[in-house]
Amino acid sequence: MLKRTLQLAIALLLMAALLVGCAGGGSTTSPAPSGEPSVSTGKPVDPNKTSIVFGAARSQSGVFAVFDQTVFGPIYRMWAEEINADGGIYVEEYGKKLPIELKIYDDTSDLGTMTRLYEKLILEDKVDFLLPPVSTAFLYAVAPIANEHGYILMGAEGGSTTLKESIAKYPYFFSTLNFSDTQIPALVELFKEQNITSAYIVYIEDLHGTEYSGAAVPALTSAGVDIKGIKSVPPDIQDMTPILNDAKASGAQAYLMFAYPDQNYLAIGQAMAMGYNPDIFFVGPGGSFDVVKNIFGVEGVEGLMAWGAYNEKSSEGAAKFVEKWNARYGSDPDMSLDWWGHICYYAGLQALQQAIERAGTLDNAKVREVLATEKFDTVMGEIWFEDNLLAGECYLGQIGQWQNGVFEVVDVGDKRTADPIIPKPVWPAPAG
Repeated sequence: MLKRTLQLAIALLLMAALLVGCAGGGSTTSPAPSGEPSVSTGKPVDPNKTSIVFGAARSQSGVFAVFDQTVFGPIYRMWAEEINADGGIYVEEYGKKLPIELKIYDDTSDLGTMTRLYEKLILEDKVDFLLPPVSTAFLYAVAPIANEHGYILMGAEGGSTTLKESIAKYPYFFSTLNFSDTQIPALVELFKEQNITSAYIVYIEDLHGTEYSGAAVPALTSAGVDIKGIKSVPPDIQDMTPILNDAKASGAQAYLMFAYPDQNYLAIGQAMAMGYNPDIFFVGPGGSFDVVKNIFGVEGVEGLMAWGAYNEKSSEGAAKFVEKWNARYGSDPDMSLDWWGHICYYAGLQALQQAIERAGTLDNAKVREVLATEKFDTVMGEIWFEDNLLAGECYLGQIGQWQNGVFEVVDVGDKRTADPIIPKPVWPAPAG
């Protein structure tokens, strides 16, 4: 399990660096000037068609393979298995249900290979629909390719304001993951409610870190929160104790870390070892993964906050989703349920299925119109897209906190599943 966690952390770090390159260097393929596709995917109805082919290039080897193997890839496989167990997706123009066929190529964790394979899926294999690649960086690179050829791309494993800017140019790209636009305002409201008046911010030196810290600092300052310190850290940092000591000396009520699992887990472990116990200890990606409990123990993560969230109490649909996951993967120790993104990805796939059924066709243009204008019943409840972004009110939570082994939603408002524990409990004494 620890090996998987380290692989995940390394993969996230490399993705972050890759996204900076993508943002600076542009994409590999330019869309049609109007943003409309230059090629239609409309195909003659083949009475002998036996399946709906969903194609993707995903990292099945290389440093990012851990994502497809244990974290995000299982969501697509679980969805396809469920659809096929019910006979497939009903398509009116074929007058029958068609099972899903997954055509997944290995991009070897290489962005150039990934983009070439999507062109192959579109131009040579002529798949019916696309599934997304791994990560914000890869989504950013493939969005214009899918759009140029008129293929819907249901963006899942990534979210950022940089990607949001691309969505306006690419009407065939839809985004399902929440990010700083909705999460930072929720954090501000929580601080107001709990009378948190000071914070110490640490962020990773990449696009993710600069985006989140850049949004948090002015928002918190406007709300009267005194920012006691702001520190950036490199991806390969090995010792957080000088920064943690500085944060402790500052007396800030909240420690906020906008980084990835590798840095977040390092900070948790070293804060625990040195007895640094602010009222709020908040980390970014990785804090919502079940694996964090395996590393630090249920008592160790008690009171830890992170982005998310949902759980079985959020809704009947959420409870059923968790039940599905546990029935399919719960006995596998290498699988890590993500209490932030997993339910968003699955809901996006459900929306796509329903859009196909309502459109009654495999024509991506007609299906896209349904996706962009209608509402869908999913494990998240009723969802819809606004300007191709999943509407903010659809999310079951923005902020979570570990309480008795459950990642509770602690947002201000009616989506809260438990009151926040502030101050957080003191870290348990390190073993040995």
